[in-house]
Amino acid sequence: MATETTTQQTGYLHHELYFWHNAGHLQSFSKSIEPWRHWENPETKRRFHNLVAVSGLMDKLVHLKPRPATEEELARIHSLDYIRRVRTMSEDDSKGHHTCGDVATFAPGGYELARLSAGGALAAVEAVVAGSVRNAYALVRPPGHHAERDEGMGFCVFNNVALAAAHALGPLGLARVAIVDFDVHHGNGTQHAFEADPRVLFISLHQDSNYPLGSGAVTETGVGPGEATTINVPLPPGSGSGAYRAAFTRVVLPALSAFRPQLLLVSAGYDASYMDMLGAMILSSEDFRWMMGSLVSASAALCGGRLVALHEGGYSELYVPFCGLAALEEMSGVRTGVQDPWLEEVSRWGYQGLQAHQEAVVAAAEGVVAALREKMEREGGGAAGEEEEGGKVAGKRKAREGEEEVKGG
Repeated sequence: MATETTTQQTGYLHHELYFWHNAGHLQSFSKSIEPWRHWENPETKRRFHNLVAVSGLMDKLVHLKPRPATEEELARIHSLDYIRRVRTMSEDDSKGHHTCGDVATFAPGGYELARLSAGGALAAVEAVVAGSVRNAYALVRPPGHHAERDEGMGFCVFNNVALAAAHALGPLGLARVAIVDFDVHHGNGTQHAFEADPRVLFISLHQDSNYPLGSGAVTETGVGPGEATTINVPLPPGSGSGAYRAAFTRVVLPALSAFRPQLLLVSAGYDASYMDMLGAMILSSEDFRWMMGSLVSASAALCGGRLVALHEGGYSELYVPFCGLAALEEMSGVRTGVQDPWLEEVSRWGYQGLQAHQEAVVAAAEGVVAALREKMEREGGGAAGEEEEGGKVAGKRKAREGEEEVKGG
């Protein structure tokens, strides 16, 4: 079923135990609400994994094996007190579930599963940096980008992508790492981990004033030596294809070209899709394909194709599989022929084009990109040749698929 175009030698990392992480049930909001399974349940990721298998794409991928992160590795981002607190709670089987932060719960044994999720991120980075694979997709669970130094948050226990970046900068010896987060919720934990670190560029495209409230404003641009290496694009609710593509074309890709990372990490959340219950955006699977394809092209132009995508959120059991498959097809260069049965519907929705209030946000974020470019030029870093590299990125993307103008309603 799968047909190859240009094969990228893509790694794929997963483990059955990722589906065993148990965040519990949603209840206790009110005695009149019937208990319901947790939003962050295994089905979205299990169904994505199953679609990768039945599409034939699985046979084209290089299978990577996760390992548990050690306490020393976790301590690069999290405090020892927090790590040991999670471990102690995990060993207590007298309760059905434990809480390690705001809406961050796990069942007994959850510490080991969270270590395996974090270690999967590290293993994927190791494979890409070593050249065993060109790029890699890690279908890890629990997700990570909300987790802070001293507490979990937003369904996250340990911050997988932050730990991956710290691993690349530490033992693996890289000098600059970029993180692009297109989950609909702001990656607060990742931002806080690196907001004062000029070696890490963090770019987040998220829904304005969603979770966490008060986090991810365009004015949050880094601290001290990390100034201008944090770029937030808080898009208004209802943003669609035009807004996201404008943000990528005018903010994400120029920022990457200015920074010139040696590794690109992607927090791949699919909750900006039009079917998601925890977001109010209207993206289709083709938009996720386009975004991932743009990042693949950028990584090819800037860092030898080194890209690692880590699965974050996405809560539509029906639609996440199609969004994730589209992204993975772009990473691997393999088209499976699987058709998104809802693509025609969402493509007909109005307001998919760039709207004036969305344009204002993108324009504000462009100002941070300009500051980043000046910073890199001043410090003799990666900005030299930015225009040339930016042209290469755009040219590669056009060659891969072509860019269609999205007209708004």
